[in-house]
Amino acid sequence: MYMKKIIILTSMLVGILVNMATAQQKDFPTIGKIHRLDPGLDHLLDTTSKIEILGTGYTWSEGPVWVKKGGYLLFSDVPENVIHKWSAAKGIEEFLRPSGYTGTGTYSEEPGSNGLIINKKGNLVSCEHGDRRIAEMPLNKPDQKKTLAHLFEGKKLNSPNDLVQKSSGDYYFTDPPYGLPGRGKDEPAKELAFQGVYRINTKGKLTLQATDLIRPNGLAFSPDEKILYVGQSDMKGLIWMAYPVNPDGNLGTGKVFYDAGPLAKKGWKGAPDGFKVDKEGNLWATGPGGVLIINPEGKLLGRIEAGSATANCAFGEDGKTLFITADMNLLRVQTKTTGIGF
Repeated sequence: MYMKKIIILTSMLVGILVNMATAQQKDFPTIGKIHRLDPGLDHLLDTTSKIEILGTGYTWSEGPVWVKKGGYLLFSDVPENVIHKWSAAKGIEEFLRPSGYTGTGTYSEEPGSNGLIINKKGNLVSCEHGDRRIAEMPLNKPDQKKTLAHLFEGKKLNSPNDLVQKSSGDYYFTDPPYGLPGRGKDEPAKELAFQGVYRINTKGKLTLQATDLIRPNGLAFSPDEKILYVGQSDMKGLIWMAYPVNPDGNLGTGKVFYDAGPLAKKGWKGAPDGFKVDKEGNLWATGPGGVLIINPEGKLLGRIEAGSATANCAFGEDGKTLFITADMNLLRVQTKTTGIGF
Protein backbone atom coordinates (compact mmCIF):
# COMPACT_ATOMS: atom_id res chain seq x y z
CA MET A 1 0.00 0.00 0.00
CA TYR A 2 2.85 2.38 0.87
CA MET A 3 4.58 1.71 -2.44
CA LYS A 4 1.27 2.18 -4.28
CA LYS A 5 0.85 5.60 -2.65
CA ILE A 6 4.38 6.58 -3.70
CA ILE A 7 3.66 5.53 -7.30
CA ILE A 8 0.38 7.47 -7.33
CA LEU A 9 2.01 10.59 -5.87
CA THR A 10 4.91 10.33 -8.31
CA SER A 11 2.50 10.03 -11.23
CA MET A 12 0.57 13.06 -9.99
CA LEU A 13 3.78 15.08 -9.64
CA VAL A 14 4.91 14.14 -13.12
CA GLY A 15 1.50 15.11 -14.48
CA ILE A 16 1.61 18.49 -12.75
CA LEU A 17 5.10 19.22 -14.04
CA VAL A 18 4.24 18.20 -17.60
CA ASN A 19 1.03 20.23 -17.56
CA MET A 20 2.86 23.29 -16.26
CA ALA A 21 5.55 22.92 -18.88
CA THR A 22 3.28 22.24 -21.83
CA ALA A 23 1.14 25.27 -21.02
CA GLN A 24 4.16 27.44 -21.79
CA GLN A 25 5.61 25.67 -24.82
CA LYS A 26 4.82 25.03 -28.45
CA ASP A 27 6.87 21.86 -28.80
CA PHE A 28 5.03 19.17 -26.89
CA PRO A 29 6.43 15.73 -26.02
CA THR A 30 5.39 13.08 -28.53
CA ILE A 31 4.39 9.44 -28.30
CA GLY A 32 3.23 6.53 -30.42
CA LYS A 33 3.11 5.96 -34.16
CA ILE A 34 0.72 6.25 -37.10
CA HIS A 35 0.31 3.12 -39.24
CA ARG A 36 -0.81 3.28 -42.89
CA LEU A 37 -2.76 0.09 -43.68
CA ASP A 38 -4.41 1.23 -46.92
CA PRO A 39 -3.73 4.00 -49.49
CA GLY A 40 -7.10 5.47 -48.59
CA LEU A 41 -5.49 6.88 -45.44
CA ASP A 42 -3.29 9.28 -47.40
CA HIS A 43 -5.86 12.05 -47.85
CA LEU A 44 -7.02 11.75 -44.23
CA LEU A 45 -3.85 11.54 -42.18
CA ASP A 46 -0.11 11.89 -42.66
CA THR A 47 1.89 9.04 -41.12
CA THR A 48 4.58 11.55 -40.12
CA SER A 49 2.16 13.67 -38.07
CA LYS A 50 3.19 14.08 -34.45
CA ILE A 51 1.09 12.58 -31.67
CA GLU A 52 1.54 15.25 -29.01
CA ILE A 53 1.12 14.82 -25.25
CA LEU A 54 -0.86 17.82 -24.00
CA GLY A 55 -1.29 16.51 -20.45
CA THR A 56 -0.56 13.41 -18.42
CA GLY A 57 -0.98 11.90 -14.96
CA TYR A 58 -4.70 11.05 -15.15
CA THR A 59 -6.19 7.83 -13.83
CA TRP A 60 -8.42 7.20 -16.86
CA SER A 61 -9.08 10.06 -19.28
CA GLU A 62 -12.34 10.00 -21.26
CA GLY A 63 -15.10 11.91 -23.03
CA PRO A 64 -13.27 14.77 -24.80
CA VAL A 65 -15.40 17.54 -26.31
CA TRP A 66 -14.36 20.79 -27.97
CA VAL A 67 -16.10 23.99 -26.82
CA LYS A 68 -16.14 26.17 -29.92
CA LYS A 69 -17.24 29.43 -28.35
CA GLY A 70 -14.60 29.20 -25.66
CA GLY A 71 -11.83 27.66 -27.74
CA TYR A 72 -11.01 24.93 -25.24
CA LEU A 73 -11.37 21.19 -24.64
CA LEU A 74 -13.15 19.47 -21.78
CA PHE A 75 -12.48 15.86 -20.81
CA SER A 76 -13.32 13.51 -17.95
CA ASP A 77 -11.11 11.64 -15.52
CA VAL A 78 -13.71 9.04 -14.62
CA PRO A 79 -12.15 7.43 -11.49
CA GLU A 80 -11.23 10.84 -10.06
CA ASN A 81 -14.76 12.28 -10.48
CA VAL A 82 -13.50 15.39 -12.26
CA ILE A 83 -13.71 17.21 -15.59
CA HIS A 84 -10.56 18.93 -16.79
CA LYS A 85 -10.16 21.82 -19.22
CA TRP A 86 -7.35 22.27 -21.74
CA SER A 87 -6.58 25.45 -23.65
CA ALA A 88 -3.58 26.50 -25.69
CA ALA A 89 -3.09 29.52 -23.46
CA LYS A 90 -3.30 27.91 -20.01
CA GLY A 91 -2.78 24.18 -20.51
CA ILE A 92 -4.71 21.97 -18.07
CA GLU A 93 -7.08 23.38 -15.45
CA GLU A 94 -9.70 21.74 -13.27
CA PHE A 95 -13.15 22.54 -14.63
CA LEU A 96 -15.68 20.66 -12.49
CA ARG A 97 -15.52 18.50 -9.35
CA PRO A 98 -17.53 16.41 -8.59
CA SER A 99 -18.37 15.56 -12.18
CA GLY A 100 -20.53 12.45 -11.96
CA TYR A 101 -21.05 11.41 -8.35
CA THR A 102 -22.39 13.86 -5.79
CA GLY A 103 -22.86 11.38 -2.95
CA THR A 104 -20.60 10.81 0.02
CA GLY A 105 -17.97 8.14 0.53
CA THR A 106 -16.69 5.72 -2.06
CA TYR A 107 -19.24 4.58 -4.64
CA SER A 108 -17.27 2.64 -7.27
CA GLU A 109 -13.97 2.58 -9.13
CA GLU A 110 -15.45 4.78 -11.87
CA PRO A 111 -17.87 7.25 -10.24
CA GLY A 112 -17.31 10.35 -12.36
CA SER A 113 -18.56 11.68 -15.67
CA ASN A 114 -17.70 9.82 -18.84
CA GLY A 115 -18.96 10.99 -22.26
CA LEU A 116 -19.48 14.73 -22.74
CA ILE A 117 -21.09 16.80 -25.48
CA ILE A 118 -22.00 20.44 -26.04
CA ASN A 119 -25.64 20.50 -27.06
CA LYS A 120 -27.46 22.75 -29.54
CA LYS A 121 -28.06 25.31 -26.76
CA GLY A 122 -24.36 25.49 -25.94
CA ASN A 123 -24.75 23.65 -22.64
CA LEU A 124 -22.63 20.79 -21.35
CA VAL A 125 -24.41 17.42 -21.31
CA SER A 126 -22.68 14.61 -19.43
CA CYS A 127 -23.00 10.90 -18.80
CA GLU A 128 -22.67 10.52 -15.04
CA HIS A 129 -21.70 7.11 -13.67
CA GLY A 130 -22.20 7.60 -9.96
CA ASP A 131 -25.43 9.57 -10.14
CA ARG A 132 -26.61 7.20 -12.90
CA ARG A 133 -28.03 9.88 -15.13
CA ILE A 134 -27.73 12.13 -18.16
CA ALA A 135 -27.37 15.72 -16.94
CA GLU A 136 -27.29 19.16 -18.56
CA MET A 137 -25.75 22.37 -17.25
CA PRO A 138 -24.79 25.78 -18.63
CA LEU A 139 -21.03 26.04 -18.89
CA ASN A 140 -19.56 27.30 -15.58
CA LYS A 141 -22.94 27.14 -13.82
CA PRO A 142 -22.98 23.76 -12.01
CA ASP A 143 -25.66 25.03 -9.65
CA GLN A 144 -28.06 24.99 -12.60
CA LYS A 145 -27.42 21.37 -13.53
CA LYS A 146 -30.57 19.37 -14.26
CA THR A 147 -31.33 15.70 -14.91
CA LEU A 148 -32.43 14.70 -18.42
CA ALA A 149 -32.70 10.94 -17.77
CA HIS A 150 -32.31 8.85 -14.63
CA LEU A 151 -35.02 6.16 -14.57
CA PHE A 152 -36.38 3.77 -17.16
CA GLU A 153 -39.77 2.31 -16.27
CA GLY A 154 -39.14 3.20 -12.63
CA LYS A 155 -35.69 1.57 -12.46
CA LYS A 156 -32.36 3.33 -12.22
CA LEU A 157 -30.10 3.38 -15.24
CA ASN A 158 -26.84 1.43 -14.94
CA SER A 159 -24.15 4.03 -15.62
CA PRO A 160 -24.64 6.12 -18.77
CA ASN A 161 -21.42 5.97 -20.77
CA ASP A 162 -21.52 8.01 -23.98
CA LEU A 163 -24.02 10.13 -25.87
CA VAL A 164 -24.67 12.07 -29.06
CA GLN A 165 -27.27 14.63 -30.11
CA LYS A 166 -29.06 14.48 -33.45
CA SER A 167 -29.75 17.65 -35.44
CA SER A 168 -33.43 17.27 -34.42
CA GLY A 169 -32.38 17.79 -30.80
CA ASP A 170 -32.89 14.17 -29.74
CA TYR A 171 -30.21 12.53 -27.59
CA TYR A 172 -29.05 8.92 -27.90
CA PHE A 173 -26.92 7.28 -25.22
CA THR A 174 -25.50 3.94 -24.09
CA ASP A 175 -25.89 2.44 -20.62
CA PRO A 176 -23.36 -0.30 -19.76
CA PRO A 177 -22.61 -1.23 -16.11
CA TYR A 178 -18.99 -0.01 -15.88
CA GLY A 179 -19.71 2.65 -13.27
CA LEU A 180 -21.60 0.35 -10.89
CA PRO A 181 -19.83 -0.78 -7.70
CA GLY A 182 -19.39 -4.32 -9.03
CA ARG A 183 -19.34 -3.31 -12.72
CA GLY A 184 -22.59 -5.26 -13.20
CA LYS A 185 -21.56 -8.66 -11.85
CA ASP A 186 -24.42 -10.02 -9.74
CA GLU A 187 -24.83 -6.89 -7.67
CA PRO A 188 -27.91 -5.50 -5.94
CA ALA A 189 -27.24 -2.02 -7.36
CA LYS A 190 -28.05 -3.14 -10.89
CA GLU A 191 -31.80 -2.69 -11.42
CA LEU A 192 -32.07 -3.34 -15.17
CA ALA A 193 -31.57 -6.80 -16.63
CA PHE A 194 -29.99 -5.45 -19.82
CA GLN A 195 -27.55 -2.86 -21.15
CA GLY A 196 -29.48 -0.54 -23.42
CA VAL A 197 -29.17 2.08 -26.10
CA TYR A 198 -31.67 4.87 -25.39
CA ARG A 199 -33.22 7.93 -26.97
CA ILE A 200 -34.42 11.11 -25.26
CA ASN A 201 -36.70 13.06 -27.59
CA THR A 202 -37.15 16.83 -27.55
CA LYS A 203 -40.10 16.45 -25.15
CA GLY A 204 -37.92 14.63 -22.65
CA LYS A 205 -39.41 11.17 -23.22
CA LEU A 206 -36.97 8.30 -22.68
CA THR A 207 -37.36 5.24 -24.90
CA LEU A 208 -35.33 2.04 -25.17
CA GLN A 209 -33.91 1.59 -28.67
CA ALA A 210 -31.72 -1.53 -28.52
CA THR A 211 -30.82 -4.31 -26.08
CA ASP A 212 -28.80 -6.59 -28.35
CA LEU A 213 -25.37 -5.46 -27.13
CA ILE A 214 -23.75 -6.88 -24.00
CA ARG A 215 -21.54 -3.83 -23.44
CA PRO A 216 -22.69 -0.88 -25.57
CA ASN A 217 -20.18 1.94 -25.41
CA GLY A 218 -19.34 4.73 -27.87
CA LEU A 219 -21.79 5.96 -30.49
CA ALA A 220 -21.92 8.43 -33.37
CA PHE A 221 -24.06 9.31 -36.39
CA SER A 222 -23.13 9.07 -40.04
CA PRO A 223 -22.95 12.50 -41.73
CA ASP A 224 -26.53 12.19 -43.06
CA GLU A 225 -27.76 10.87 -39.69
CA LYS A 226 -29.34 7.85 -41.38
CA ILE A 227 -27.08 5.47 -39.43
CA LEU A 228 -26.24 5.37 -35.73
CA TYR A 229 -23.00 3.48 -35.12
CA VAL A 230 -22.59 1.87 -31.68
CA GLY A 231 -19.44 0.15 -30.42
CA GLN A 232 -19.41 -2.84 -28.08
CA SER A 233 -16.66 -3.28 -25.48
CA ASP A 234 -17.04 -7.00 -24.96
CA MET A 235 -14.12 -9.34 -25.55
CA LYS A 236 -16.50 -11.95 -27.00
CA GLY A 237 -17.78 -9.47 -29.55
CA LEU A 238 -15.43 -6.59 -30.41
CA ILE A 239 -17.76 -4.97 -32.90
CA TRP A 240 -19.27 -1.75 -34.15
CA MET A 241 -22.94 -2.00 -35.07
CA ALA A 242 -24.80 0.11 -37.63
CA TYR A 243 -28.44 0.85 -36.79
CA PRO A 244 -30.68 2.50 -39.40
CA VAL A 245 -32.40 5.60 -38.06
CA ASN A 246 -36.05 5.62 -39.08
CA PRO A 247 -37.81 8.86 -40.11
CA ASP A 248 -39.52 8.97 -36.70
CA GLY A 249 -36.14 8.92 -34.93
CA ASN A 250 -36.33 5.37 -33.65
CA LEU A 251 -33.67 2.78 -34.51
CA GLY A 252 -34.23 -0.14 -36.83
CA THR A 253 -32.55 -3.54 -36.67
CA GLY A 254 -28.79 -3.21 -36.50
CA LYS A 255 -26.09 -5.16 -38.30
CA VAL A 256 -22.38 -5.58 -37.72
CA PHE A 257 -20.45 -2.78 -39.43
CA TYR A 258 -16.91 -3.76 -38.38
CA ASP A 259 -15.55 -6.72 -36.42
CA ALA A 260 -12.29 -6.02 -34.58
CA GLY A 261 -11.96 -9.59 -33.31
CA PRO A 262 -9.20 -10.45 -35.83
CA LEU A 263 -7.21 -7.43 -34.65
CA ALA A 264 -7.33 -8.68 -31.06
CA LYS A 265 -6.06 -12.05 -32.26
CA LYS A 266 -3.04 -10.22 -33.70
CA GLY A 267 -2.26 -9.04 -30.19
CA TRP A 268 -3.63 -5.51 -30.56
CA LYS A 269 -4.81 -4.46 -27.11
CA GLY A 270 -8.09 -2.74 -26.33
CA ALA A 271 -11.78 -2.86 -27.17
CA PRO A 272 -14.23 -0.62 -29.05
CA ASP A 273 -14.80 2.51 -26.99
CA GLY A 274 -15.53 6.13 -27.87
CA PHE A 275 -15.30 7.43 -31.44
CA LYS A 276 -16.18 10.22 -33.85
CA VAL A 277 -17.07 10.47 -37.54
CA ASP A 278 -15.61 12.93 -40.06
CA LYS A 279 -17.51 14.73 -42.81
CA GLU A 280 -16.63 12.00 -45.31
CA GLY A 281 -18.19 9.34 -43.10
CA ASN A 282 -14.97 7.76 -41.80
CA LEU A 283 -14.98 6.44 -38.24
CA TRP A 284 -12.12 7.48 -35.95
CA ALA A 285 -12.69 4.76 -33.42
CA THR A 286 -10.74 3.87 -30.32
CA GLY A 287 -10.32 0.11 -30.09
CA PRO A 288 -7.73 -2.66 -30.43
CA GLY A 289 -4.41 -1.03 -31.32
CA GLY A 290 -5.34 2.60 -30.69
CA VAL A 291 -7.52 4.82 -32.87
CA LEU A 292 -8.74 2.89 -35.91
CA ILE A 293 -9.63 4.82 -39.06
CA ILE A 294 -12.43 2.89 -40.81
CA ASN A 295 -14.05 4.09 -44.03
CA PRO A 296 -17.86 4.09 -44.59
CA GLU A 297 -17.59 0.73 -46.38
CA GLY A 298 -16.06 -0.87 -43.28
CA LYS A 299 -12.46 -1.00 -44.51
CA LEU A 300 -9.63 -0.36 -42.06
CA LEU A 301 -7.36 2.36 -43.49
CA GLY A 302 -4.94 2.94 -40.65
CA ARG A 303 -4.47 3.33 -36.94
CA ILE A 304 -3.02 5.79 -34.49
CA GLU A 305 -0.99 3.84 -31.95
CA ALA A 306 -1.22 6.00 -28.85
CA GLY A 307 1.25 4.16 -26.64
CA SER A 308 -1.41 3.06 -24.13
CA ALA A 309 -5.05 1.99 -23.97
CA THR A 310 -7.21 4.52 -25.82
CA ALA A 311 -10.66 5.50 -24.60
CA ASN A 312 -12.12 8.24 -26.79
CA CYS A 313 -11.43 11.06 -29.22
CA ALA A 314 -12.93 14.30 -30.52
CA PHE A 315 -12.29 16.77 -33.31
CA GLY A 316 -11.51 20.31 -32.21
CA GLU A 317 -9.74 23.62 -32.89
CA ASP A 318 -10.21 24.12 -36.66
CA GLY A 319 -12.08 20.80 -36.95
CA LYS A 320 -9.03 19.01 -38.32
CA THR A 321 -7.37 18.45 -34.95
CA LEU A 322 -8.07 15.11 -33.28
CA PHE A 323 -7.83 15.06 -29.48
CA ILE A 324 -7.38 11.60 -27.96
CA THR A 325 -7.88 10.46 -24.38
CA ALA A 326 -5.55 7.52 -23.81
CA ASP A 327 -5.35 6.15 -20.28
CA MET A 328 -3.18 8.62 -18.35
CA ASN A 329 -2.66 10.97 -21.31
CA LEU A 330 -4.41 13.67 -23.30
CA LEU A 331 -3.08 13.61 -26.87
CA ARG A 332 -3.41 15.65 -30.04
CA VAL A 333 -2.75 14.89 -33.71
CA GLN A 334 -3.36 16.92 -36.86
CA THR A 335 -5.46 15.33 -39.61
CA LYS A 336 -6.30 16.29 -43.19
CA THR A 337 -10.04 15.83 -42.78
CA THR A 338 -12.72 17.64 -40.80
CA GLY A 339 -14.96 16.30 -38.08
CA ILE A 340 -18.75 16.53 -38.24
CA GLY A 341 -19.96 19.81 -36.76
CA PHE A 342 -17.15 22.01 -38.06
